[in-house]
Amino acid sequence: MCSLRPVVALALAALCVFPGGAAATTYTVGDSAGWDISADLDKWPLNKTFAIGDVLSFQYSSYYSVAEVNMEGFYNCSTANAIQTGNGGSTEITITTTGHKYFICPLPFLCFGGMRLHVQVGADDPPAAAPVPPQDGGNFPEFNVGGSASGAAISRLPAVVALLSGALVVGL
Repeated sequence: MCSLRPVVALALAALCVFPGGAAATTYTVGDSAGWDISADLDKWPLNKTFAIGDVLSFQYSSYYSVAEVNMEGFYNCSTANAIQTGNGGSTEITITTTGHKYFICPLPFLCFGGMRLHVQVGADDPPAAAPVPPQDGGNFPEFNVGGSASGAAISRLPAVVALLSGALVVGL
């Protein structure tokens, strides 16, 4: 009579090697552009599902490097509290926990220029791309100015300029 013990042992061993039942995926950050200022890193993670065990492969020129940072470091382009760093043209980072992961180029002018990456691991929905102003000279999205007597809608750019100059202009 056939014993099921070897089959069960093999199945358990496979679960230990591939938790969750699937093999890890290696993602080349920025695809063919790599970790470079020319890559559209805001949109790159869209339509990708990242999981524990996946590998982010950063391929870049020797002029660049990469740092994993917290959310504050991401938005401020600061490596003051970097989680890990890589240089030398190639860095592979294995994802070990769920949640938001942030990566930047430590050169602030490149980071603020768009050489930074946010991925979400183990989430139902990947992070949305940052809004991009229209390229055709069209109008910016409108919003209602809170607390205005008329509730008039004004475009974002004049509102920002007006607020920065110390005046509030409604109804442009």
